[in-house]
Amino acid sequence: MTTAREIMTAGAECVGEGETLEAAARKMKDLDVGQLPICGEDGRLKGVLTDRDIVVKCLADGGDPRSTTAGQLAEGKPVTIGADDSVEEAIATMVKHQVRRLPVIDGHGLVGMLSQADIARSYPEDRVGELVELISRD
Repeated sequence: MTTAREIMTAGAECVGEGETLEAAARKMKDLDVGQLPICGEDGRLKGVLTDRDIVVKCLADGGDPRSTTAGQLAEGKPVTIGADDSVEEAIATMVKHQVRRLPVIDGHGLVGMLSQADIARSYPEDRVGELVELISRD
């Protein structure tokens, strides 16, 4: 059984819940990513912030990204996967919640991010299309 830990992208960087959206956007640019986990001062995952969140939930509503914090956009409990959970469970979670990336948790700590692309790279070549269709279904 392949686990999330085996195929995830390790070393995910967080944006602090008190950091501004402007700082988060800069971090996204520097890391060339469109999503960052939001971590609290206690080191625990508080949510996930996407570049789309910044545009739709702040800029489009007339908000100021220099004063709005990442924590202000964190909503509800983030969808995650355990580091030792199977890839099949990760796929089921992605399908159920219609997400393409999952923070990977070991205990209470963030250890990486698992993306649809990470799974596709480890999936049998003749089944990748099926995987993408499952996860991307509206």
